[in-house]
Amino acid sequence: MASAFSHAVVAVALSKGFRIEKTGIRSFLLGIFCAIAPDLDVIGFRYGVQYGDVWGHRGITHSLFFSAGLSLILTLLFYFRSPATLMSRAFLYLFACGSSHGLLDALTNGGLGVAFFSPFNTARYFFGFRPIAVSPIGVHQFFTERGAQVLISEFKWIWLPSLVFVAAVSLFERLLCRKRKD
Repeated sequence: MASAFSHAVVAVALSKGFRIEKTGIRSFLLGIFCAIAPDLDVIGFRYGVQYGDVWGHRGITHSLFFSAGLSLILTLLFYFRSPATLMSRAFLYLFACGSSHGLLDALTNGGLGVAFFSPFNTARYFFGFRPIAVSPIGVHQFFTERGAQVLISEFKWIWLPSLVFVAAVSLFERLLCRKRKD
């Protein structure tokens, strides 16, 4: 898995593309929550849930189905009185944040793969290109030399591309704004 830090970075970057800054801090925080929430499945280890089970790590909580359901619930809870366009944008942003979690994990070099289509298909998938060093599970194991290597890998493969995305969106917005003024 990628670290919670990097999942949050992607949510922050995506907020720029969805223009979430115009909707307030609530959307921003909900996006970060959706990006990190799939890893709550590690709680199952304490209760005997095996890694490869449907409810195991990188199982159903990493699926597109889970992301859509969580996004829908949060959209209905927090935007029920909002205009339909804002509700739609919020749902799409939250879904993109939640879905990005599995996509990043499928780019890591460890684990069992991601059950993108669970519960309908429990097969687990990786991408052919897997440059991101897998993050250790657990806080204590993260703050080690291996954790530092993971952060360096994530900086290269997640943080820098996220920064480039934010810069590209910002440049595009400026050019579009300038063109409208002309």
